[in-house]
Amino acid sequence: MLHAQPFNIAIMAHLHHPIASPFPGGLEMHTALLAEELTARGHTVTLFAKGGSQTTGTVVSVLDAGFHFAKHPEGPDRDAQTRHLDDAQNTTLNLIDKGNFDVVINNSLSPLPHADPPTAPMLTILHTPPLPRVTSVFEGSGYRPSPRQRFVSVSAANARQWRNHLADISIVHNGIRLEEWHSGVPTRRRSGTAVWAGRITPEKGLHVAIEAASLAGLRIRFAGPISDRDYYTRTIAPLLSESVQHVGHLNHAQLASFLSSGDVFIASPLWAEPFGLTTVEAMACGTPVAALPCGAMAEIIDLRGGVVADGFSAADLALAIEQARRADSTAVRASAARFAADVMIANYEKHLGELVNQDLITDSAMLAS
Repeated sequence: MLHAQPFNIAIMAHLHHPIASPFPGGLEMHTALLAEELTARGHTVTLFAKGGSQTTGTVVSVLDAGFHFAKHPEGPDRDAQTRHLDDAQNTTLNLIDKGNFDVVINNSLSPLPHADPPTAPMLTILHTPPLPRVTSVFEGSGYRPSPRQRFVSVSAANARQWRNHLADISIVHNGIRLEEWHSGVPTRRRSGTAVWAGRITPEKGLHVAIEAASLAGLRIRFAGPISDRDYYTRTIAPLLSESVQHVGHLNHAQLASFLSSGDVFIASPLWAEPFGLTTVEAMACGTPVAALPCGAMAEIIDLRGGVVADGFSAADLALAIEQARRADSTAVRASAARFAADVMIANYEKHLGELVNQDLITDSAMLAS
């Protein structure tokens, strides 16, 4: 007999930051949305996360909220941080094995769920390019993914990199609640202004966006946490002026209003961006996107939503800005509809159901034998 919905689901969050608004990045926002939407559909959801996390499901804190994650520690500090995170992840796995869960969603970025998988079937969502500690498990002697494990990437562009290590990867694009991003109307836009949002780190390319906006004759306002203080101090702070303004780290409601205020949204990744949630959020606000051609940008920005630059320079991006800002806001919103949260959740439910049902069939066959 196949398992019927609803399921008892464990979600393993990554432990660098709490899963709470204002979100440090797209992974935290995705994890929160996943927990809330699955709960709304009648599933029982338990989120294993850092202290301070919030969701409509049950939250189990496995790491103190006061733990500070350092992005690039060196030597003994790096080893100590890794051990601390691994200890908390092992706590998560132990609690999951005791929890009688039907299925596990792995958003942890940790190698441990692969090295020592939970007893329940597990869906791993690949949110990043290949991580060395994770791929080292896959490359280990004798490693083979169990049929009780399944891998999903947030974009085809990201999946291509992981296929050097995993043969079978499905694609489920990230989704958003479209209604939360429809706050903007054309009369609220600041004419002659570009907007940018994201973690302020070198790989997000804010300095290129600032130069490109200037070349296109636009002011630029940017939002997001200063995740790399040295980069901000050395590279971004000297560029601040009346035409270049940081508006701070905004919560969800504030961000929707902010993204609605620009003539154009600039996406300037200098790395293999696995998805780009703020790009979709901007389009949902009716704000066209101009983007550098990195990672999944060309996959999620179609001809209605904006323009992907032909090259990687600020001049190339400036040309894309000039073209994108002429897009019709209604068409831009229509483009974003491809990434509705309910579409994403339905896809995840399909994968979860197949994992659970496959597990039950296997158990039944073993009992019969």
